[in-house]
Amino acid sequence: MKFVIVTGLSGSGKSSLAFDTIYAEGQRRYVESLSSYARPPALITKFAELCYQPNSSIDKVALGIDIRGRKFFETLYESLAYLEKENYQYEILYLDCSDDVLLKRYKMTRRNHPLSKNIQIPEGIKMERKILEPLREKASCIIDTTNMKPKDLKEEIGKIYSIGENNPKLTISVVSFGFKHGIPSDCDLVFDVRFLPNPYYIEDLRPKTGDDKEVRDYVMNSKISEEFYAKLTDMIQFLVPQYIEEGKQHLVIGIGCTGGRHRSVTISNLIYDDLVNRGYRVVKKHRDSMLR
Repeated sequence: MKFVIVTGLSGSGKSSLAFDTIYAEGQRRYVESLSSYARPPALITKFAELCYQPNSSIDKVALGIDIRGRKFFETLYESLAYLEKENYQYEILYLDCSDDVLLKRYKMTRRNHPLSKNIQIPEGIKMERKILEPLREKASCIIDTTNMKPKDLKEEIGKIYSIGENNPKLTISVVSFGFKHGIPSDCDLVFDVRFLPNPYYIEDLRPKTGDDKEVRDYVMNSKISEEFYAKLTDMIQFLVPQYIEEGKQHLVIGIGCTGGRHRSVTISNLIYDDLVNRGYRVVKKHRDSMLR
């Protein structure tokens, strides 16, 4: 049984994209358990009991919960505790997003935040983030949609929830970024590679990225780079099986340099290739490589 609870901040892409993507990835075998995100969380337990019956033909469930059901939201944690007590296995997919981008999305769609009837939208976002923080901490998978286009989010969710008996239980996301643009909020591991040789100071390499061979060769043509990469891959090879044993389902590895164009992209590409060659399911994203 695959029982996924989809939740997160309003405006982060849950109902419009994430839920539909999970449903589609099941090739219509996921059951849309709650047709509206506004339904009470208390229904989780009833639906789980139905799905987990021995004669049930339902083996994949995607269920949406968000702040629009706030009158019933206080019962959510009781419902989750009940699922755990009855040994009903579930996953939580939590979509996050920065306040600034959420505000822009609300202005573009001309919608009001569900908590902003008597307050401004920024205050509603702040209030919702505080209410949902305990749920975010329980999440099996957190995706930050701040810098994602719809197709990027679809691709990442599609890989995480792709169907197949041979799929590994853990999906690994390797994300390159620039520290000057901020650390991705969903990273589990963050590695700072700003000590590696910097192509930015080479005029011919500055406009290129770590996807270009010339940049990659420049970054890796150093004993320090070689030693660091060897130690980093050794650590990741040790950690990944431990996370799988612990039951983790989504691991986000962040690789950061100053601007997110050269060194972080180079190392991220190498890590991605190594993990793919080892048979892991891996998603790669260069968040800031096109920024100047």
